Amino acid sequence: MSVHGCFSIKARYLCAVVFCLLTVMTTVVFADNRKGRQIEQIYDMPEPDVLVPAPSPDRALPPIRELRPLIRHTVSQQQGIDVSHYQGRIDWDEVARNKNVQFVYIKATEGSDLVDDFYQRNLYGAKRVGIPVGVYHFYRPNVNVQWQLQNFRTTVDPWQHDLVPIVDVEKRGKGSLSQFQNNLKAFLDGVERMYGVKPIIYTGVNFYAAHLEGKFRQYHFMVARYADEFPGLSEDVPIVLWQYTSKGQVDGIHGYVDRSVFLDRYTVADIMLPSPAGGKK
Repeated sequence: MSVHGCFSIKARYLCAVVFCLLTVMTTVVFADNRKGRQIEQIYDMPEPDVLVPAPSPDRALPPIRELRPLIRHTVSQQQGIDVSHYQGRIDWDEVARNKNVQFVYIKATEGSDLVDDFYQRNLYGAKRVGIPVGVYHFYRPNVNVQWQLQNFRTTVDPWQHDLVPIVDVEKRGKGSLSQFQNNLKAFLDGVERMYGVKPIIYTGVNFYAAHLEGKFRQYHFMVARYADEFPGLSEDVPIVLWQYTSKGQVDGIHGYVDRSVFLDRYTVADIMLPSPAGGKK
């Protein structure tokens, strides 16, 4: 058989196959056209979605830990102040006329050797005018715990105080987290032995979440958050006081002063030392 003849046979065969396929496709299209539409080609790829950048929020979103029902302070809630040498000489008679100052916390000590210059003056001034008084120690994480306790013990006299003491915890210091937590617990235990009650821990929202969470749930807290609203802490612990501003103004005090308000059901009665408080009042 010749090459030309073979090619002609193959060509005729291919033409027949193509004709059959076209006939079938025409029949299907025609049949579907009778229903009012044409079959779409299944080979067409969909157009890709146009990629656009995600919209930016108007303001930074709050951390997940802070998503709690918000609390606002009101003038009807019991409020108080805390003071130190930064306020200088205070006219306590004038302060006592302010109905929104129902308690005062006074800085006594810091670390192992610092005693606030105005501790004694503020203590006697507040007690003289009848404002319930408590004291606080500023805790230094990289200072020996026993030295800090000794400084606190030799400076303050629990018999002179009306309120549960506060330990101010704002610094993390060096070393491991577990070491920081163990040392702080040792200091808190020492203060508890002095007063016969657990001290209140003063700290901030973020500091609590990073360094205290899960380890000090048996304590009550005073939390600093300088805002109109308070979201709570990262876990459910008793929050007695909310320090809502560091720029409060009170007649009798020059410049700014920290102001705090009780939360939930708490009142001054809940932070009063048991009577007698380790001795005579």
